[in-house]
Amino acid sequence: MSSSDLKSWPIFRLLEPEFVAQIHMAVVYGTMGNEALIMTKDKMVYALGSNTSGCLGTGDMHSTLYPKKIEALCEKGIKTFAYGSGPHVLALADSGEVYSWGHNGFCELGNGSTNQGLTPTPVNINLNGKHIVDIACGNHHSLALTEDGEVYAWGQNNCGQVGSGISTNQGSPRLVNSNLAGKKVICITCGQASSMAVTENGEVYGWGYNGVGQLGIGNYVNQVNPVKVPGLMGVRIVKVVCGHTHTLALTDEGMLYVWGGNSYGQLGTNNKTNACSPVMLNVPEMGRVSDIAALHYNHISAAVGDGGRVFMWGQCRGQSITSPTVTPLAHLHEVLACYSSSNVMHKPLILCADEELNILDCMRQAFDDPLTSDLMVHVEGKTIHVHKAILKIRSQYFRTMLQDPWLENSQSVIEHDTFSYIVYKAYLNYLYTGDVDLPPENALELLNLANLYIEKSLMRRCIQMIKHGITVLNVASLYSTAIEYNAKGSTPMTHAGSSVPIRVNGPAQRALHVRNASTADLQELEEFCFKFALNHMTAVTQTENFARLDEKTVKTFICKAAQSGIFKT
Repeated sequence: MSSSDLKSWPIFRLLEPEFVAQIHMAVVYGTMGNEALIMTKDKMVYALGSNTSGCLGTGDMHSTLYPKKIEALCEKGIKTFAYGSGPHVLALADSGEVYSWGHNGFCELGNGSTNQGLTPTPVNINLNGKHIVDIACGNHHSLALTEDGEVYAWGQNNCGQVGSGISTNQGSPRLVNSNLAGKKVICITCGQASSMAVTENGEVYGWGYNGVGQLGIGNYVNQVNPVKVPGLMGVRIVKVVCGHTHTLALTDEGMLYVWGGNSYGQLGTNNKTNACSPVMLNVPEMGRVSDIAALHYNHISAAVGDGGRVFMWGQCRGQSITSPTVTPLAHLHEVLACYSSSNVMHKPLILCADEELNILDCMRQAFDDPLTSDLMVHVEGKTIHVHKAILKIRSQYFRTMLQDPWLENSQSVIEHDTFSYIVYKAYLNYLYTGDVDLPPENALELLNLANLYIEKSLMRRCIQMIKHGITVLNVASLYSTAIEYNAKGSTPMTHAGSSVPIRVNGPAQRALHVRNASTADLQELEEFCFKFALNHMTAVTQTENFARLDEKTVKTFICKAAQSGIFKT
């Protein structure tokens, strides 16, 4: 994934593009996806969000809309983060050192106390000399995996999730021994109050809360020590992930096993019956599975099947999806961003390096690039460099225009004088990126263009911009414009060859006289403006813009206002 994909998480939308371009790794957490940690390419670590329980690690309890540096983690080479629901947070450095901060009511920070941590502090007790290679968090407990395959655990232990043989909270890291003694663990994961581990020979062990069978051991009894999952004999598991109360396990042959809670269909078995033993999912459409994802925050499951297709099931946007369903998404991260009840990440998102640009990044770079363009648009004496192929793919207007053989086969220039340079450039940039980079005050002109060119999605974007910028001073003008656009015809433009403007006939000329796009959105804007004006009737009627309205529009407005009862006493 690339930096452009960060827009799937609302918390990043206020970040400056220059800062976003420097992000190497990010993770979103918190009950509503309202906290985030970021590491930039120069190994600086930042936090932003609501800072619940001091979980940003910034040394205070203040929230922040913009990135604030976490000095204690800068230049430490942070490899990954993990988080609980308090939330408490762990960070793992290249050195193998673990840092913890945030909520600590259940000893989940591993520092021997229950004091809340406002800044990242090394977890040293019993981990000195141990090189940690992975970390995991449940709601209020933590796991750490050493390079030797040992598992250490600490935090809340009311259900045995720390694996210490007892059920009292564990204030500092403790080796999970018992049935894991002498075995090398390669994968760790946590559910709400349960823990799972995979050994190098493909065996799976579980401990902790087992009320709906999430340990997969054939019963519903909590376990204070690791217990081997017996229903996986004959298969080699390479990865296990946990949801809130369910578990997914992936074999080395791409088969998927599931067990645990299923009240939202999160097992994908086409029913809502819990399973206390592993069940193999047989979904022909999914084929061989290459990766899986789930998170202790929620009841959603995701997997990558044949051809890189991404599937999801479980509690998805408030619905219970009981069987794996293919999505249009490209990455597992996007499943939790788009379908989960909270916009969080199941693990940190590592962004592509510059040399691994995706298609969208390449499109952004290609816009207005004179080195690769094969068509120039002149507006107000300025030039915008574009590509015929991209315009034809993205715009019906240009597709029709460029059917003209002369324009298609020559290095040509389009002379445009209908819209302003800033608006027309914004439109062309939209065709390349899908983004609207334009001041709100120009949204009306862009709406006119979108209406003329039958760009329905762009029209909706413009209308939203206008709604967000509506005031007592401008509402009369916006109302009048919305009425006008509802009945507006087309305006011709001219284009030219390499330097001399010429009139184009045939398909290109027909492209210049288009019918209006659907009026539904414009009618919605007109009604929105009317209601806003009605709510501020006295102030609006005293503005200059209201005084400039033509007689017909004023009469229409007054009649509608009367019908709404505004003049009743």
